[in-house]
Amino acid sequence: MRRQTALLASLSLLLAGSAHAIGFTVGVAFDLGGRQDGGFNQTVFQGVQRVIAETGGQIRTFEPGQLSEVGRGIPGLVRAGAKVVVGVGYANNAALTAAAAAAPNARFVLVDDLPKGPNTVGLRFREHEGSFLAGYLAGKQTATGRVGFIGGTDIPVIRRFRAGFEAGVAFACPDCQVTSQFVSDSSAGFNLPGIAKTLTAQLQRNGNDIIYAAAGASGRGVIDQIKAQPCLKAANLPPDLKFRADPYAAVPKSAAYRKACAGDSRPVFFIGVDTNQNALGDFDGNPATMNHGLTSMLKRVDNAVYAVVKDVAMGRPWRSGDRSFGLSNGGIGLAFDRYNEALIPASLKTNLKKLEDLIVRGTVKVPTQ
Repeated sequence: MRRQTALLASLSLLLAGSAHAIGFTVGVAFDLGGRQDGGFNQTVFQGVQRVIAETGGQIRTFEPGQLSEVGRGIPGLVRAGAKVVVGVGYANNAALTAAAAAAPNARFVLVDDLPKGPNTVGLRFREHEGSFLAGYLAGKQTATGRVGFIGGTDIPVIRRFRAGFEAGVAFACPDCQVTSQFVSDSSAGFNLPGIAKTLTAQLQRNGNDIIYAAAGASGRGVIDQIKAQPCLKAANLPPDLKFRADPYAAVPKSAAYRKACAGDSRPVFFIGVDTNQNALGDFDGNPATMNHGLTSMLKRVDNAVYAVVKDVAMGRPWRSGDRSFGLSNGGIGLAFDRYNEALIPASLKTNLKKLEDLIVRGTVKVPTQ
């Protein structure tokens, strides 16, 4: 009898959880680039999808077609019955904050900025920590002593990316140079791959052989340019520049690469951002040969969004305000896989891990601007 009672109690709890999720709607207001941007927006959407797959319910979305439309769809998501609305990027802050004030019974989540109101939460990341590791790797692996940074636009979050990267490069290679460029003076810069491609070509002409892009969908332009020009040739370097080393001499190269980069040359690499973009550097479809994605600075927005939305779906207590994610809690990291295995020596990976521990303990202080 007791066993039957316990079974009924367990079933009752299970049904209660399921009942809570019935009709549960999550609204997602994207930034420019939309759910298929291969980066920030897409990662947010994946986090929400995980919640719905586990709890049931539905997702409603709004994708702006141009900068002036960012945030416009948030009131509509609330009217559609969204119990929690996720806004992607700082450009959604004003609209999300206003909607939260008008709908006190709903919950609002903003990624990469801090909204106002007791029913809101801001998910912010210590991008500078992971960028420091990416910069350290670039400083150790550059063949020219010149590396580049391309940001979507000059805002605080992108300054954190840049500051950490510059500090990491300087830590690894004090005499290396970092050249920084911005795609645009507005958030449109996160969806202008053509301009990012042009900026990458300029950086290559100046001898930059590793380029880190924190530019959303514009980062695709960086990759496209490196695919079109996968190496720097000694004959085309600026007059004041010579190759320092050849860290990738032992890495197998495809026939196409050897033909395009015959003679004294060195490969060019991108460092991806937000998601693991290493595979995008596999231009010949063979991970065993030279790949051009040195690593990716992972920003686990999917995990952060999943945790907060899942709490709402399950009726758990709400905690408003600022939530921070970095190296110490798995919110930030570098990507290592079969695509960049041959590019990064085991000893360097060991040093990166030691450096990560020093940052977490506070021994190494990473600047934010």
